[in-house]
Amino acid sequence: MTEDVVNVQNLTRTFQKIKAVDDVSFTLKEGEILGLLGPNGAGKTTIIHMLLGLTASDSGKIEIFGKDLKKQRNQIMPGVNFMSTYASMPNSLKAYECLQIFARLYQVPERDKRIQEVLSMFEITDIYNKSIRSLSSGQMTRLLLAKAFINKPRVLFLDEPTSSLDPDIADKTRRLLKDIKQSRRMAILYTSHNMKEMQELSDRLLFLHQGKIIARGTPDEMIRHFKQKDLEKAFLHVARGK
Repeated sequence: MTEDVVNVQNLTRTFQKIKAVDDVSFTLKEGEILGLLGPNGAGKTTIIHMLLGLTASDSGKIEIFGKDLKKQRNQIMPGVNFMSTYASMPNSLKAYECLQIFARLYQVPERDKRIQEVLSMFEITDIYNKSIRSLSSGQMTRLLLAKAFINKPRVLFLDEPTSSLDPDIADKTRRLLKDIKQSRRMAILYTSHNMKEMQELSDRLLFLHQGKIIARGTPDEMIRHFKQKDLEKAFLHVARGK
């Protein structure tokens, strides 16, 4: 039986009287890719930050691996990782030095070997000794993805992971995510504004609007729900209030 590795119940977060996340509940299963879909300001990144324990909720409960995030975060986080295109690393360090820091934080065994593995996964072994300040946006994105895989997480949160990648590398990254999901039963929660990507990758989608989940289901179910011909049309239908 497939296990629920993330269980979110009635999650709410308010910023200056605006409900960024409004009574959100969902589960993420082992071996599943769950997409968070919605326009800017819908609450997607806030939800991920709450799942990481970086932003406190006003109410609701988050369980990861059957453990309460508020009470047992230190026991949960070794099995979790995160990547955002909007994150950064210290410009003064080299690529391998950044990965060494995260490998140590996660207590990764055979750190040097694992660093080479994740760099190879994303075809960036050539940046091993390069400084962060010299990397292109695409190289930086792939380095952040390499960091997200350094500890072989059971649960992975990805915030627009392919937005800075060229079409070839983005396609390879999507293929890699699907392969790892199947081979390691990794659970992945991610956001993207690339509707074709969401439709290709997601087993299920949660459609967020103004902090609420307004629809959920497979990509095909979502398209039928909004009576549109594809996911992009469905997105525009909601975003434009039609």
